[in-house]
Amino acid sequence: MSLNHPLGPPESERHWVATAAELATGFAATAAEHDDTAELPVGNLRVLHASGLDAALLPRELGGEALSYRSFGEIVRILAAACPSTACVWLMHVGAATVLVQLSTPDMAGCYASEFRAGRRFANALSEPSSGNLFLMPLQEAEPVPGGYRLTGAKRFVSGCEIADHLLVNALVDGQPAFFGHAPDETVRFEPIWDAMGLRASRSQLVRFDGTVLRAERRCPPPDPEAPPRPNHIAAGLAFLSLGIADAALAALLRHARSRTLPTTGEPLGALQWVRFAVADARLRLDSAVLYAWHMAWLADQCAPEFEPAALRAKPLANEVARDIAQLGVRVGGGSGYLRSSPIQRHFRDAQAPALMAYSVEVCKDRVGQEVLAEGTADAP
Repeated sequence: MSLNHPLGPPESERHWVATAAELATGFAATAAEHDDTAELPVGNLRVLHASGLDAALLPRELGGEALSYRSFGEIVRILAAACPSTACVWLMHVGAATVLVQLSTPDMAGCYASEFRAGRRFANALSEPSSGNLFLMPLQEAEPVPGGYRLTGAKRFVSGCEIADHLLVNALVDGQPAFFGHAPDETVRFEPIWDAMGLRASRSQLVRFDGTVLRAERRCPPPDPEAPPRPNHIAAGLAFLSLGIADAALAALLRHARSRTLPTTGEPLGALQWVRFAVADARLRLDSAVLYAWHMAWLADQCAPEFEPAALRAKPLANEVARDIAQLGVRVGGGSGYLRSSPIQRHFRDAQAPALMAYSVEVCKDRVGQEVLAEGTADAP
């Protein structure tokens, strides 16, 4: 689908999309190796920073270019098609940094922006082992102590935590959710729980806090109820993570269907009618999911209140089309696609993870269903 679409990245920013596409070629060449070794793609992350993409996402007053969500989403999609683990860690890095910049006091916002521009790493430590999918509703209490609040507990699935210089942490303070920035110290431990099927190189480990003091000056003030909510980069980017995986899965499927010859007829596998029908359905659904994700990103650029409902719709649409296209790849690939040497099986494994990430497909659909029943209409935003 052409980027010239009215909902696509603004023309003035397309050089950043082109930069991501150029870098992604190299990332794709090492994606299978990173998947096999389950090692963080540190080199890829450094290259992304050196390209200027990190800094471009910051507000102009903090040394950035205020890159649009439409461009950001397309960049995540390109990176995810090349190396989903790189895209996942980068998305979480950007999300944690931009939240701290947006929500912190002006002095701390400037500090975090400076760290982000300098190449320091950020990660989200929000999900708790017992909180299910509700990562914004912490259950662990941080008790007041001199200079801050002491937290003893754990956060799980923290992508890229082992190289993080700053963590975005949430906890209950006086019974209310609060956000803090925290630099890992001797009270913070990483437990290697990440023996996963897909996104293996994201190394989304469990982070243990053992009497960790979250400093009062690094607590984010409550948002101004009169100010319009600022869209979150992770909420905007998760759909594009799945769309990139879907792009890669469809490309691998098509290569196999075009190159595999049927021994009985000498024709390519793609000549089978069921394959053509299935591929058509995949293309139509993927194009539809992309258009809705672009619509969601456009709403984010307008800081529209409809952004959050749209994000709840865009994510499951993208998650499910990625899973279904990857599953189709296994069907079309047959035994060859099931071998570890085939990218088809890797795309299938990678496609499962984003659907489980908060908010999961089931949570999103539950929220959308509640909205539809309450409004008495099935109209999307």
